[in-house]
Amino acid sequence: MTQDSDCFSSDFKPAPYWWDASPRPANDLTKPRATADVVIIGSGYTGLHAAVQTARAGLDTVVVDAEAAGFGCSTRNGGQISTSVKPSYSTLCQRYGEAQAIQILKEGQASLHHVRDFVSEETIDCSFNEVGRFHGAHTARQYDKLARECDHGHPGFETGAFAVPRDNQHSELGTDAYYGGVVFPRHSSIDPGKYHAGLLAVAKTAGAHIVSQCRVNDLERGANGFEVSTEKGRIRANKVIIATNGYTGPLSPWQQRRVIPIGSYVIATEEIPAETMDRLFPTNRILSDTRKLVYYYRPSPDRKRVLFGGRVSLQETDPRKSGPKLLAELVRLFPDLKNTRISHSWAGIVAFTFDTLMHCGEDNNLFYATGYCGSGVGMAGYLGSKLGKAAAGVDTDLGAFSKIPFKTLPFYTGNPWFLAPSVAAYRLRDRLGI
Repeated sequence: MTQDSDCFSSDFKPAPYWWDASPRPANDLTKPRATADVVIIGSGYTGLHAAVQTARAGLDTVVVDAEAAGFGCSTRNGGQISTSVKPSYSTLCQRYGEAQAIQILKEGQASLHHVRDFVSEETIDCSFNEVGRFHGAHTARQYDKLARECDHGHPGFETGAFAVPRDNQHSELGTDAYYGGVVFPRHSSIDPGKYHAGLLAVAKTAGAHIVSQCRVNDLERGANGFEVSTEKGRIRANKVIIATNGYTGPLSPWQQRRVIPIGSYVIATEEIPAETMDRLFPTNRILSDTRKLVYYYRPSPDRKRVLFGGRVSLQETDPRKSGPKLLAELVRLFPDLKNTRISHSWAGIVAFTFDTLMHCGEDNNLFYATGYCGSGVGMAGYLGSKLGKAAAGVDTDLGAFSKIPFKTLPFYTGNPWFLAPSVAAYRLRDRLGI
């Protein structure tokens, strides 16, 4: 393929693949109630898991969203569930000490199990599967590092991780682009569109009042609670939960100054012959690699397509432009796919933090969780449930991520002016294998 226009299938859609089976809800003409015990801003995984907890505790719960329910990254991600915590045990020990490092890593393990247990308990049909993750080393040096960490293990829990040297790599993945890797057997995959749809139904059944296309324009704290001004009316609330993550804006400037919005881009290929899929993806695992500018990919739940994501642009662009860039990287890894075309291309905004850790907290009945750093499928719901329980008074301990400093940079207000030089530096490091 020499022209970008040749990259697309005849039925190409500039929208998430997941929306085919789980279309976005129709325009919502509902107006919010004038009063509520809890107003939750954001109807993704964080907000809806919080709503399930508050509604089941008997609190009058209103969830509002500027777009259709789940319009953001909760239905735009790749459907990969990991332990979510990016810094290593040694890095966390250096920052916070051994005891706190172990608690953070245990929270990551708990978030991995949270989705599995919730899907099972609520009988949500969303193609959840504990397939494991293959994390590929893009240099020999990175493989040696991964193998050492795998041998050392983590105190406090067992991950079951094992190293796969390069000469045995084809048992996991049909490519020679990596120098081996590590398998984390308990990491999982899911259909995020169906998962969100099932979660939305659970929240509604619990009694939460969901109002889409209801942007919040102002949030004021008063002596008796909060005044939430939306495009569809004002709501008086005793408590507020901010659950906007990568879409956090000036409504909550303290959080906005602490998260870095970054575009993440994904494509789905057209259908691929079964024998090719079996050769390239024999284990059906979710996949990632050690690059700073990471790629993440997987077979679709029906094993007919490849879903491939990464950060190929510094700002939201036309998916017709980002799609060919992603396809070129997919073909670089798997030359057998050189004649494969794109059926879907889309983007979403993830929220990174300056310490690459998620954070949550509470300030006099204003609750938040944010900064999932591109690993929010498990952690967003896990921390959302914690927020809901805390707001309901069921369990006020928000855990390890509420006990670490949530730092920003001087003069940073939410516009990541430093991304361009940072991305250039990361690309150079990836090329040099650092």
